[in-house]
Amino acid sequence: MLSSRISNLFAKFTWKKQKNGPTINGPPRARLYENILETVGNTPVVKINRLAPEGVTMYVKCEFFNPLSSVKDRLAVAIITDAERRGLLTPGSGQTVVEATSGNTGIAVAMVCAQRGYKCVITMAEPFSIERRKIMRMLGARVIVTPKAGKGTGMVAKAQELAAKHGWFFCRQFENEANPAYHASTTGPEILRDFAGKRLDYFVTGYGTGGTFQGVSRVLKEARPDCKVVLLEPEPAQLIASGIKSERNPDGSATGSHPAFTPHPLQGWTPDFIPLVLENGINMKLYDELVKIDGAEANKTARALAQNEGIFTGVSGGATFAGALKVAQTAPKGSTILAMLPDTSERYMSTPLYDAINADMNEEELEIAKSTPSFQLLSATEFTLKVA
Repeated sequence: MLSSRISNLFAKFTWKKQKNGPTINGPPRARLYENILETVGNTPVVKINRLAPEGVTMYVKCEFFNPLSSVKDRLAVAIITDAERRGLLTPGSGQTVVEATSGNTGIAVAMVCAQRGYKCVITMAEPFSIERRKIMRMLGARVIVTPKAGKGTGMVAKAQELAAKHGWFFCRQFENEANPAYHASTTGPEILRDFAGKRLDYFVTGYGTGGTFQGVSRVLKEARPDCKVVLLEPEPAQLIASGIKSERNPDGSATGSHPAFTPHPLQGWTPDFIPLVLENGINMKLYDELVKIDGAEANKTARALAQNEGIFTGVSGGATFAGALKVAQTAPKGSTILAMLPDTSERYMSTPLYDAINADMNEEELEIAKSTPSFQLLSATEFTLKVA
């Protein structure tokens, strides 16, 4: 009898198997995984119900469903796997991997290193959230904090220096073509699969390395050339809009800070140089429109997604969806817009995103507490317990 009920329950799902991947459109994790890295990718696309303007359909691709809660999990798997294929790294060898990061890439690299048996050293500039440092250290990484005056170029230079001195493998996320190639073979095809037979008029994304932008856009432009790609960058750091290229070393890395860069609050977006991966995507003419976003609207939109849709994304996700809302204002009626949400909100609790979120009860909450007589915590020293 019980087995019959279980059979009837599972019959309600549509089963479509993806080769070597999780079940699609059915129970989302209907397989046993050999290791945590196999769970990277196949992130869900979720419809926006309350924040989408009338006449426009909006979706978000929730990259915080990756095991370490960001799109950078893809990048880390891509770069480490590629290095193993080329004989630069050997699993279980105890070799050291080093990378420069604003946080999410470092967290992802630390995860991959932990699983594959490598030591991990991360260089990260001072201003980025302390949650990220702690997560990386929890994963076994050593985190080298560089002075904020050195900006992104400083943390990259430190990683280069350490790699050269100690013979460590340097990921070089900003120049490594394994980064966009992985998005072209996973993220892009996932989007095509999920929108098969459906409209997709706009794809909206910010950029850090440019890997998501380049890899996904290459796939979309080939398969769905009518889909417009909208690229976003911070208002205080409009590097692409300036039209000025970053000067480069022979290995493709930037020689120094871009003249259009000023510090901005959108962590994970736009270092103080134009990454080579991003520049290559620009040279391929992969975007149709460039939109600027400021920090205040990014934070406001991230909170709106949480409080109106139950979607818990960080500053970069708020910024991306803010850009999608700008696109929606002028998009033709009936348009469908997809925005990338790169990571989770929990990575930003020490940043301005949470300035308006209190740990203690506010006046409204205190009034609710007082509306019944028992177990009132009115202050640190004043409280009531259960009334007899």
